[in-house]
Amino acid sequence: MFRLSIFAAAVLGMLATPGLALAQDEAVDTFVLPAFNGVAVSQAPEAGLGVCFGTFAADAMQCAVAQCMEQSGLGEEDCSPNLWCYPHGWVADIFMQHSEGPHWHKFVCDQQDQVSLEAIVKTECAKDYLTSCEAVRIWDNDGQQVFGEGADPQLPAPPTAEE
Repeated sequence: MFRLSIFAAAVLGMLATPGLALAQDEAVDTFVLPAFNGVAVSQAPEAGLGVCFGTFAADAMQCAVAQCMEQSGLGEEDCSPNLWCYPHGWVADIFMQHSEGPHWHKFVCDQQDQVSLEAIVKTECAKDYLTSCEAVRIWDNDGQQVFGEGADPQLPAPPTAEE
């Protein structure tokens, strides 16, 4: 019986203060983006590559697929995403070529600094079956390219209300 009395008092208290309920509704509409970005990679074997940084996996992957399709001329089925790394940390794009000819890009991510990233690149490139191996692009913790050249890996700006 005591619990029912407390419940009734709580409900009456909430009904008596509509301003509090309205203030809570306004707070629900506030949206805060996550503090970190991730990196998405999409590759069509020996044909195209897309790399995009973003807060949300779906947006970054869509961007990476679009870059891969543009670079390769192939469709979505050939440019499916093959990496999502969140948070991305320091990132390296490593070009690797097997002694029998095939080549690909391997991405190393989530490293705390450039020194640890370069140590991993060195380890990856020490494999006996590789005839060519080197980091071709490096991005820092903020997603800014600090080494190499290539397509802009940043997502396009969201449309404004004026557009």
